[in-house]
Amino acid sequence: MIHDRTDPEGAIAAAAKRCSNWGRWGAEDVLGTLNFLDEAKRREGAALVRQGKSFSLAQRFEADGPQKGWRRRTNPVHTMLDTGLDAERGQGFPHGLGGADDVVFMPLQASTQWDGLGHIFDHGTAYNGRRAGDVVTSEGDRVTGIETTAGRIAGRGVLLDVGRAIGDDGELPDGFAITVEHLEATIAAQGETARVGRGDLLLVRTGRLTRARRDGWGDYAGGDAPGLSFTTADWLHGTEIAGIATDTWGFEVRPNEFDVAFQPLHQVCIPHIGLFLGEMWDLDALAADCAADGVYEFFLAADPIPVTGAVGAPVAPVAVK
Repeated sequence: MIHDRTDPEGAIAAAAKRCSNWGRWGAEDVLGTLNFLDEAKRREGAALVRQGKSFSLAQRFEADGPQKGWRRRTNPVHTMLDTGLDAERGQGFPHGLGGADDVVFMPLQASTQWDGLGHIFDHGTAYNGRRAGDVVTSEGDRVTGIETTAGRIAGRGVLLDVGRAIGDDGELPDGFAITVEHLEATIAAQGETARVGRGDLLLVRTGRLTRARRDGWGDYAGGDAPGLSFTTADWLHGTEIAGIATDTWGFEVRPNEFDVAFQPLHQVCIPHIGLFLGEMWDLDALAADCAADGVYEFFLAADPIPVTGAVGAPVAPVAVK
């Protein structure tokens, strides 16, 4: 429970002190909680592939996406450099060869993505106690850029379908704060394959994307939504998970749980825990299959595009059961 809704700064400072991983893996560490995802954990994840069924967990990257321009975030703009018409008219290649090429312009967090460790700061301080201005400059994140994660985000995935376990008809209402009690109740309901521990890649389904697909995007990108309660910070730290992703725009509950606050759980998770946060993941097809066969663990491969210096990047995650 949050005892004083009027004091987010005090609550953030206290949680940051309790949950800090600064120095845990040395002063030069740039991986944060990905240090928990080791070779043994990847072998454990790979061993979960028994049927060969695969599920894409990515939303589409398209002009009709959820973005509305907040902080200059727009939906992807895709255009062609060469088309079939160009090929018909001749492109200068020999023996009748023709081709098409295209280009896309997009904010790196316009759709399914990971937040990198340079995405959020606390009072001008970045992960591992570094000055924010020394980490992210006009050249990008020169220390913890998303490219540092390349080849690492693959291992045991586990789905907690809180929307189905706790919600109404598989969905949680906007503003619903998912507490530790809700997470543990979901684990209990789903059984042994839903256990959560060191090095896991945790997926939490709220049903918010399901609703957006049915009713229209509305304020999906930035508005009210179910999500993780600020009070889960200690659980997220203590379970030693490698990363967590949700089907919402902002991971944590919105409105946030203080009278005046903006993404306070981010302010603890990223710069202090060093936890990788995924947002706008599509968990519906996977969740339906997990509910059908009662197996909530799987191999998950979810490397972001390694854009050098990026503080977040698109990802096309694949879960294999």
